Amino acid sequence: MPLPKAPTRPATLLDLNEAVIARARRKTSAEVTDSGAGSSPARQAPQQQLAQQVAQQAAPRRSASSAAPAALPATAAASSTTPRAALLQAGPSREGVQNPEALHPAPSDSGVSARLDSGAPARQARSTNGERRQKPARKTGLQEASASSLPPEQVKIFVLDTNVLMHDPSSLFRFEEHDVFLPIITLEELDNNKKGMSEVARNARQVSRSLDALVGDVADGIEAGIALSKLGNREARGRLLLQTEALETNLPSTLATGKADNQILGVVQALQRLHPSRQVVLVSKDINMRIKARALGLRAEDYHNDQVIDDLELLYAGTLALPADFWDRHGKGMESWQQGGSHWYRLSGPMVSSFMLNQFVYLEGDTPLAAQVKELNGRTAVLQTLRDFGHLKNAVWGITARNREQNFALNLLMNPEIDFVSLLGQAGTGKTLLALAAGLAQTLEHKRYTEIIVTRATVPVGEDIGYLPGTEEEKMQPWMGALEDNLEVLNQGNASGGEWGRAAANDLIRTRIKVKALSFMRGRTFINKFLIIDEAQNLTPKQMKTLITRAGPGTKVVCLGNIAQIDTPYLTEGSSGLSYVVDRFKGWAHAGHVTLQRGERSRLADFATDAL
Repeated sequence: MPLPKAPTRPATLLDLNEAVIARARRKTSAEVTDSGAGSSPARQAPQQQLAQQVAQQAAPRRSASSAAPAALPATAAASSTTPRAALLQAGPSREGVQNPEALHPAPSDSGVSARLDSGAPARQARSTNGERRQKPARKTGLQEASASSLPPEQVKIFVLDTNVLMHDPSSLFRFEEHDVFLPIITLEELDNNKKGMSEVARNARQVSRSLDALVGDVADGIEAGIALSKLGNREARGRLLLQTEALETNLPSTLATGKADNQILGVVQALQRLHPSRQVVLVSKDINMRIKARALGLRAEDYHNDQVIDDLELLYAGTLALPADFWDRHGKGMESWQQGGSHWYRLSGPMVSSFMLNQFVYLEGDTPLAAQVKELNGRTAVLQTLRDFGHLKNAVWGITARNREQNFALNLLMNPEIDFVSLLGQAGTGKTLLALAAGLAQTLEHKRYTEIIVTRATVPVGEDIGYLPGTEEEKMQPWMGALEDNLEVLNQGNASGGEWGRAAANDLIRTRIKVKALSFMRGRTFINKFLIIDEAQNLTPKQMKTLITRAGPGTKVVCLGNIAQIDTPYLTEGSSGLSYVVDRFKGWAHAGHVTLQRGERSRLADFATDAL
């Protein structure tokens, strides 16, 4: 007999139950009697259990309907398996179940119950009145799990102060798997500092462009957060969160609410209260702001990503002292030969793994050694002995090395295969004098370079003297006092021609030395030049990159500086451009570095360096 005609409204479990009952009642009295007489209690139990399950499934729907059907009769429950077959056939066809297993169910009673349960989520997608239920409200970016692999409670929220963004425009992408939160007052301060030609203004504009690229093409809004890897920064696996609503703050009344720093502190406090399971950390370059944050019980940190090293003692020195048993541990199987006036050694041993290319190694004792690492191949190294510039016959423009480190420096400065040299040292160690002597010797005697270019950062130690009249070189002349002093020392050695000879030599030297301002270096290309960057510790990594990339074919770049004398605000020993290039160029085959140790200016200068 065909199933009852489907109603026009959506089919429910109640309709299915009524169809089963109606088909069971239409059986003949003989079939019912035969079924009841021949059935055992053990056989009737599964059928009665099936009927009870159907009734339980239909109970919620029956209570919602205005006309509930009658309960399932015991005679229908005790009938043959025909009602169960009708149930299996009617379920998928009347409910429209798309599950392939529902179209071919297993013939067991437990399978019937499983099919009824699996169809429940699809049937619950619509309510009894045929309307689709509303989806749950979308969570905000702070409520959702971050895109990182860490658990949500371990993903930190870093609130960035404006000075961090203006110090490093790429700081947005330096927090790896953690989230970055920007208060609305930070955007206001970026807007106030974007005008001008200073580096701070350029950084503010760059941050604004990065934020515009991140928030653009966001279809679902910015409340959920924006993936920081959107612009191709794969190391940034967190999300950018912008303040989109006012946050309730509870700062002490003594803190002025109109000050930007205090507003950022209020945002950090509100975020910590809203998300107690996550760490909310303020990142600021302002020391006083970090102190106030800690006084309020808030976490605060300095921005360390721009720092090359945390401890100045870990900075690459360019030299390595060998232990007394070096030859005993590395002399086995050693090869040695002479080439170009130098001794060469090929050796292997445990210390080779700690060598760097162009690093200077030295050994004192009965068998002294002063050599430079020229090749590295696994656990095998090739060492070349050095030219002794401490001897008068090897003097460079009348200058001889007075200590071991100065000899190392002159070997780098006079080597045409070395394109980049960095010299660090305290005042009076001879950095500028050695660089000028090497530059003059290779420019006027060896004709290796066409001229010497000297530049430096114009950062005053005290008050600024203001605008200076004259040409570019005349404006830079007050900053080049060190150059004048060293040229005077170098010119004193030329006494063969008397006063006239020294005057002529001085004029010749000045025609080959050009003083250039750092402000006009953009777009320049120096070919066959000897470029000296003095006081390089006052340059930022970005400025240092701008200068070094000016070098063309045949140009040698020499960076000089003292990490302990930084005059540029917001720069430290770890974030200086000089520390940056020393760390990045170590191990390159055409670069070398030496840290000068001993001062050679005078005994007064040496004592003042130690005592003051």
